[in-house]
Amino acid sequence: MRIPLDRDSSIPLYKQIEDFLKENILSGILPPDTRLPSSRQLAHDLGVNRITVETAYDELEADGLVYSRRGSGTYVSPSLTLPDKPSVGASMPAEWPVWQYELLPRRDISDQPVFESGIYIAERKDLVSLAGGLPDSRLFPVEDFRKVFRSILRRDGIRAFEYGDGAGYLPLRHTIAQILSSQGIPARPENLLITSGSQQGIALVTQVLTRPGDVVIVEDPTYASALDFFRTYGLKVIGIPVDSRGMAVEQLEEIMRAYHPRMIYTIPNFQNPTGVCMSGQRRRLLVVLSARYNIPILEDDFVGDLRYDGRAQPALKALDADGNVLLIGTFSKMLMPGLRVGYVLAQGPVFQQLMFFKKISDLATSTLTQRALEAYITVGRYQAHLRRACHAYRRRRDALAEALRTYLPEVRFELPQGGIFLWAQLPGGIFSEDLYPLAWQEGVTFAVGSAFSMNKEKSPFMRLTFSQATPAEIDLGIRRLAKAVARLQGMNKKS
Repeated sequence: MRIPLDRDSSIPLYKQIEDFLKENILSGILPPDTRLPSSRQLAHDLGVNRITVETAYDELEADGLVYSRRGSGTYVSPSLTLPDKPSVGASMPAEWPVWQYELLPRRDISDQPVFESGIYIAERKDLVSLAGGLPDSRLFPVEDFRKVFRSILRRDGIRAFEYGDGAGYLPLRHTIAQILSSQGIPARPENLLITSGSQQGIALVTQVLTRPGDVVIVEDPTYASALDFFRTYGLKVIGIPVDSRGMAVEQLEEIMRAYHPRMIYTIPNFQNPTGVCMSGQRRRLLVVLSARYNIPILEDDFVGDLRYDGRAQPALKALDADGNVLLIGTFSKMLMPGLRVGYVLAQGPVFQQLMFFKKISDLATSTLTQRALEAYITVGRYQAHLRRACHAYRRRRDALAEALRTYLPEVRFELPQGGIFLWAQLPGGIFSEDLYPLAWQEGVTFAVGSAFSMNKEKSPFMRLTFSQATPAEIDLGIRRLAKAVARLQGMNKKS
C-alpha cells in the first residue's frame, strides 16, 4: 500500500497513516472486510518503525473503523454506515482542482438521460431487452474459439503476445482482403488497417479527415455513438433525412454547396437505427457527388453480412474508382463484441495518416486476438457461424414483426431485409421517451428515438433489437410493451 508521508510535517507519521486510511475507509475506497497489510509489511513498505503502524491501527480500531482477527490480520469493519456514492451530476467537493469544474457544463457527456442509450440504471433479472445493439451471446462459438486459442498458443508461442505489425496481423489482412474481394470490393492487404472495433475506425478516420469546427454530413437518424464522437470532437453535424430507400441523397448537393463538409458518414446496409438499405441509384449518385465536390465518404458496413431477404446492393467502396470512399467493418456483430476487431479499407496518402493515428492511439490491436480470428475464419468456421446466425436472426425478426402486428397493431414499421434492428413508430401522441420508464416497469426495454437524432426532442420512434432475445422472449417483451402503451394512453387521456 502506497501512503504519501510528509516526513518534514509537524503531524506525526502514525497520524498521517491513520488519517489516510480513515479517509479511504469512510469514502468507501476501502470497502468493509478489506484486509489491510500486516503492520510488519506496511512498516517495511513505508520505511517506518513497526510501532508507528501499530499505533495507527490501534487508533482506527478505537474509532470502530477496523478490527483484528487473531492470527489473520486487520480488517475494515463490516458494520460501517458509509455515505452514498455521489451520482454523476453531483456537486464536486471544494478541494477538487479548477479544471474539474470546467468540465461541469459539458451536457453532451455528463447530463444525458439514462434511457438515451437504451440502458436503465437499475437491473432486473426478468427484463426482456430489445434495446442493445449486440448479437446474442448464446450464439457465440465459445468452444470453437477455445480450441483456436489453444492451437495458436501451441503454434506461435510468445509471438502471439507481441505487438506485431501496427497495421495488423498480415495473414488476417490477407483473409479480410479475400472476403471483401469476393463481395466485389477491390481490397489488398496493404490497404487494410486492423482496428479495435469499428468504433475506433470511426474515430481514426474522423481525426484524420476533420478538425474541430468542420462540418460532417450524416443520416438523420444515425448511429448514436458516431454522433456522440462527432459532437465531442467539436464538429458541426448536419443530418440528411432517411426514408425507405436510405439517405435522401437528392438533397445532398445543395448542402454540399452551402456548407462545404469535410466528410460524409453513412450506413448504407441495414442502417442503424432504421434497418433500411440505400437503393442502388442513390449509392451511385452519392459516389458521383463525393467525387464532384471532393468530399470523402466514410462507409460503415457493420452488419452487411446479415441479409435475410432481397438482393444485395454493391458497396459504395465497390463503386468508388477514385479513392473517395473509406470502408469500415467489424466482426463484433457477427461473432463476439468482446473481440474488438474491426478494419478500415483505404487507399492513398490517407492510409499512412490512419496508421499514424492508430499508433498514437493504442499502438496495435491485440495480436493474440487477431491470430485467433484469422485461424477461425480461415478454416471455414466463420461462414458456418454466419449461416447459423442468419437463420436464427431471421426467425427472431419475423417473431418481432408478428408480435407487433398481434399486440400493437397501431405501431407502424417496415420489415428490414437484414441486420438486427427494427424501427417502429408509436401511435399518435405517444413519445418513446415517455413510454420508456413505463416499459421498464413492465419488464421490457428499447432504445428511444431521440438517441439517434440531430436534435434531442421527444420522438415517436423507437429502435427494437431482435438479435439478443429468442422468439419466445420477443413475444413476451412485446406483450409487456403493449401493456406499457395502454398505460401511457390512459394517462394521456386523463391529462
